[in-house]
Amino acid sequence: MTFRYFNLCLTLLLLIQGSPAFGQMEKPRVLVSTDVGGTDPDDFQSLIHLFMYADKVAIEGLIASPFGEGRTAAIHQIIDLYEQDYPLLSGQAEGFPEPESLRTLTKQGAISSAPFAGYANASEGSDWIIHCARKQIDRPLWVLVWGGLEDLAQALHDAPDIEEKIRVYWIGGPNKKWSVNSYAYIAQNHPELWMVEANASYRGWFMDNESPDHLKGDAYYSRYIQGKGAMGEAFKDFYGGRIKMGDTPSLAYLLHGDPDDPEGESWGGSFVPIDRSARVIFDGNSSPADTVNSYATLEWRFKGPEMGISPDSACFHMEIWDQVWPGYYLGDGVYSIRYSPKRAETGSYETISELPALHGLKGGYTSTNPWPGRSSEEDFQLGSHWYSDRPDPDLFIEDQQGARTIAQYREEYLLDWAKRWDWLSD
Repeated sequence: MTFRYFNLCLTLLLLIQGSPAFGQMEKPRVLVSTDVGGTDPDDFQSLIHLFMYADKVAIEGLIASPFGEGRTAAIHQIIDLYEQDYPLLSGQAEGFPEPESLRTLTKQGAISSAPFAGYANASEGSDWIIHCARKQIDRPLWVLVWGGLEDLAQALHDAPDIEEKIRVYWIGGPNKKWSVNSYAYIAQNHPELWMVEANASYRGWFMDNESPDHLKGDAYYSRYIQGKGAMGEAFKDFYGGRIKMGDTPSLAYLLHGDPDDPEGESWGGSFVPIDRSARVIFDGNSSPADTVNSYATLEWRFKGPEMGISPDSACFHMEIWDQVWPGYYLGDGVYSIRYSPKRAETGSYETISELPALHGLKGGYTSTNPWPGRSSEEDFQLGSHWYSDRPDPDLFIEDQQGARTIAQYREEYLLDWAKRWDWLSD
């Protein structure tokens, strides 16, 4: 009887020791899709931060998916810096990946926004998402999207089975307007995707209104980064060293807090479940009297001549806020274009086309907070694992919804990072 009791206790102990709750937790599996080298240099800062915390996660992919300029070379640029600092980092903590292993995980993704369908052609990046998601590992793959959703949408289209194997933290907001077609495809066809859609909360990472002076502007750089390794030397090349790193909250969400609980507190924000994504369809022109929600999917449909071109062909454009967006022929004489306002604003538009029926159409809209706002029959209906910015008025910073859920930890996470910069001191 005593021997059987001893064996039972030993078995239980081994089970406990083998579980993630005993000792160090298993590292989150991470794949990053970044528009580094594109329109905003803050991704360079975020990559430096990622590599300085690379001992805390298992990086499985780095996908370059910029609109316009930027390719995998931009990721390799930061890996080269990391390689110079690797001896000091690896001397301080175990688990930092070899620089060469990061190079092999770097893939080229889409470089153009998706057409109206939301997907187009497979890329090395979208194929890599599928490859990583299908690994026989009993932990989800965290897909951190720092730009457009094109590669994610393509992967979900080509391999719908991966939907249940991945978790997505997406920095939306302005990225939503650039990849609104891919967003619409995912929301329409994969509403059960596990998704954190951070349209505004992420801005709390760099809005320093309420920070102590030593964390504001470029003060953090001069006090904690300057003179610290190759990455520290290069950091000033991006925003003059001023902290932005608007994509970093996606990683910070995994570093501090319980990632399985988006409604809890974390360095990467706190979110609420949403069961719909706001969408408005205009049959023809709209006007500033038409009120929509910030971050909503706006869709204009215009009548024009029937043409012998394939559906989803881009054939006219719309100018909004000095930016030009493509419109598409859907067939049967119907033309459409999507857009998503990134803030509360009153915007105006004008169409440009060689087709007289589609040229010179003018109108506008007025977008308001909070997101997702009032419901509509046209909204995308979402499943039970889609989360977004908290709408509580006291969690706004200026007009940025939920930003305080991250900003409240600003001193904590920046000083934690400062300790790691000290690892790179000569």
